[in-house]
Amino acid sequence: MMRKKCLVLLLLVFQLQLSQAQSFTKDDGGIKATVNGTEISIRLYTPSLVRIIKSPAGKTVIKESLSVIKQPEKTAFTSKQKGDNVSLATGKIKVDLNLKTATITFTTASNLALLPEKAAGTFTSFNDAGNATYTVEQTFSLEKEEAIYGLGQQQSGKLSQRNVKLNMIQGNTDDYVPFFVSTKGYGLFWDNYSPTAFEDKPEGTSFKSDVGDCIDYYFMYGGNIDGTIACMRDLTGQVPMFPLWTYGFWQSKERYKTQDELVGVVKKYRELGVPLDGIIQDWQYWGNNYLWNAMDFLNPEFPNPRKMIGDIHDQHAHLAISIWNSFGPHTLQYREMEPKKMLLNFETWPQSGLEKWPPDMNYPSGVKPYDPYNPEARAIYWKYLKKGLFSLGIDAWWMDSSEPDHLSFKPSDLDEKTYLGSFRKVRNAFPLMTVGGVAQNQRQTSSDKRVYILTRSAFAGQQRYGSNTWSGDVNSSWQSLRNQIPAGLNFTLTGIPYWNSDIGGFFAGAYNRSWNDGSGARNPLFQELYTRWAQFGAFTPMMRSHGTDVPREIYQFGKKGEPVYDAIEKAIHLRYLLLPYIYSTAWTVTNQQSSFMRALAMDFNDKNVQDINNEYMFGKSILVAPIVKAQYTPETIVKTDAESGWNKKDSKDPSKNNIVDFTQTRTTEVYLPGGTSWYDFWTNQQIQGGETGLQNTTLDMIPLYVKAGSILPIGPDVQYATEKKWDELTFRIYKGADGTFTLYEDENDNYNYEKGAFTTISFNWDNTRKTLTIGDRNGSFNGMLNERKFRFVIAKPGVGMGMSNGQAEKEITYSGKKVVIKF
Repeated sequence: MMRKKCLVLLLLVFQLQLSQAQSFTKDDGGIKATVNGTEISIRLYTPSLVRIIKSPAGKTVIKESLSVIKQPEKTAFTSKQKGDNVSLATGKIKVDLNLKTATITFTTASNLALLPEKAAGTFTSFNDAGNATYTVEQTFSLEKEEAIYGLGQQQSGKLSQRNVKLNMIQGNTDDYVPFFVSTKGYGLFWDNYSPTAFEDKPEGTSFKSDVGDCIDYYFMYGGNIDGTIACMRDLTGQVPMFPLWTYGFWQSKERYKTQDELVGVVKKYRELGVPLDGIIQDWQYWGNNYLWNAMDFLNPEFPNPRKMIGDIHDQHAHLAISIWNSFGPHTLQYREMEPKKMLLNFETWPQSGLEKWPPDMNYPSGVKPYDPYNPEARAIYWKYLKKGLFSLGIDAWWMDSSEPDHLSFKPSDLDEKTYLGSFRKVRNAFPLMTVGGVAQNQRQTSSDKRVYILTRSAFAGQQRYGSNTWSGDVNSSWQSLRNQIPAGLNFTLTGIPYWNSDIGGFFAGAYNRSWNDGSGARNPLFQELYTRWAQFGAFTPMMRSHGTDVPREIYQFGKKGEPVYDAIEKAIHLRYLLLPYIYSTAWTVTNQQSSFMRALAMDFNDKNVQDINNEYMFGKSILVAPIVKAQYTPETIVKTDAESGWNKKDSKDPSKNNIVDFTQTRTTEVYLPGGTSWYDFWTNQQIQGGETGLQNTTLDMIPLYVKAGSILPIGPDVQYATEKKWDELTFRIYKGADGTFTLYEDENDNYNYEKGAFTTISFNWDNTRKTLTIGDRNGSFNGMLNERKFRFVIAKPGVGMGMSNGQAEKEITYSGKKVVIKF
């Protein structure tokens, strides 16, 4: 009898558990269920965007995201249960939860398979510096032929992120953003800031984070890559406009050591007639390492900073200055933050108080990073930045070491306490918080000058803070140059569109005759590499020359009339001629969630392009195929600590005798995506896409192609971005397909565009009728051109080739009213 009662009781318990497992609750925002000891919440943010939260039963988590700023929209949906499956559907996506296995599957509203979880998430107990929490993991199943992109910036040279394993913790040259986008038109953002392992293998694709009170991720479906990036920006923040001048050429090096030297560089560029808009002052303007990042000109070699900045502005240039995320013990910031426990106690750069190399640890610097997770600490940071530098008229910030540098790493360092918990818990969001602190405070201080921050690291959402991330202190080698293209593309594919790299690579001392003598600028090995890097840099969102040991100013490489000098100058001039195209593209980035650097898979339904890692679109019209292999000199693999290739006793190395002939024509292979035809930018030869072909190149010319149907504006020849108004523009029309272009203009450097102070003019090419329609001008702003000349050139061999415009077929005076032109 007792045995029978026990069996009945067990049966009742089993039925109760089964009924609990197969039930769910619904509210206006989504559904919730508890399955096999896991609480699962499916919350709709838009019809295309859903948040998934999983936590152990009884451990409901209310989490405020550092990256996500969007609040859920009221979204209509239906839900129904069939057996062990409950479905939530909008007009865009369907989310299925298996009430037996606790797994979730995502499909389109029409049941096209997108992404399934492979298994329920796992929670492993973890002691995080005395706080009981979990290590969390979730695995998904990707299709075999599916390509994914994003996850930040890595130096592996890979474009598609299939079959990779990443230890995602911010570093100098590796920036991690736990978001990927698929060629199937969806994206996934893993909202966790602790060190995270990402792995894609045949058995599954997984994120595993060291610390997480819950599994928290967002699934979004945009229909294509652009649409998915738009979803990510909607979730984590939109991109502001940058000042027009920031799209010009920037000169920098490690470092200008005196006030006169810095101003003298600008003066020299003006004398040479080489365009320049930005100059950067690197570290040590504050003095010694104990005064690290004092945000003040304490170095006696900079005796009158206000005059220095004025001298730069008087030459129509702008100044960015190095600021860091750590402070020396003699600084005012350190002395204010230390008693308030706003400094983190682990080793960072510089380790020694003495400048000599290697660091002399008998004299430790005492430099410590600050806690940017603390809003009061961010306010203190800005207080000194505003007083010491912003008030002088500095135009932009170079936030170095924003990951930050973490030297002599010990696992216990991650136990450091921050305002938001252990450093481990929030580690990867450090750049987001410190960059955001400066951007938000500057916007609150003034709207007259747009925020512009050059920074070394980034995290999801950082695009909303007016920042441009560079790829860190990469080596000066051809392999490093090759790596930059997929690094920049994958970074862009996380939804953060502004990226650049040190033109020439940072560590270039191996090209000098002897240590730090600067002779590498005349070494043909470095000259060829630098020239090709400059040509690549002309087609990134920021064209910036920088590095150590070898000076980078154009006049260091020779003089006008010499092949290397002329090739570098040509790349800079081309950048300025394209400013109307570049600035209008910037508006599409801000207003239409577009991207500057575009992996070919974003624009072409051609499987051959899914993993091409050495070509990309710059905007929607120009295909760029940088030269990434040496054509005139031996290709040497240079390491940071490499000995000088200049001194090698190699009879096959012509550079040692300085006899390299840079005037010869070379060839390179280029694949042009199918489904469209193309025009060689330099010759206007029309080429059908879908094939690989040989392209002739010279030192001053890389392969550039314009897509048929493009309308490409060419600006005036200028010495700085705002030297001349765009009162006379030439538009090249590339026949072969219908096309559109929108010319965008505003006041160039304030936030009045947010109040509607801008204009757009649309250009529409009808290829069948050979007709161009220029629409009415929309909008207005102070200084707007009421009347101007537009010239139009039909691209064809012999006309409008390369940097020349050719004879216009049509010329009109445009006063803001619709015009139809027949060709």
